[in-house]
Amino acid sequence: MNKMASILIAEDDDDDCFLLQSALEDCGITNPTIFVKDGRALLDYLKQNDAPGVGLILLDLNMPCMGGREALRLLKSDEKLRKIPVVVLTTSKASQDIEECYDIGANCYVVKPASYSVFNDTIATLVKFWIELSQLPVVSTQSAKTVF
Repeated sequence: MNKMASILIAEDDDDDCFLLQSALEDCGITNPTIFVKDGRALLDYLKQNDAPGVGLILLDLNMPCMGGREALRLLKSDEKLRKIPVVVLTTSKASQDIEECYDIGANCYVVKPASYSVFNDTIATLVKFWIELSQLPVVSTQSAKTVF
């Protein structure tokens, strides 16, 4: 992933948004960060902006309007958007949720740690892995078939 690729975060909890932003800053991640409050806003952002430079999506499962599962399903069914890595970042440890998310295309499933320091370390590791280590295809949504 390009070190200047955007990180798109779908999270409805303001406290978790603050923690995520703080963790990214604390670990020196300078990539542009976009926050949306639900799955519908996530898909709308990608559709309206042709996913400009989005290189990673952090996705909460339980959100209003459209939850993370449905957003993930629609995102991964889109020929152009499915290549964007999606990390499910949620409080659910339920094996059914984990199984379902991987079945519909999640690239990674992480349970939000309760401790702030562990949360910071987790976010730093996740983002650095996807930014510095992973080699991903270029995502172009020009003339993308929209399925949502």
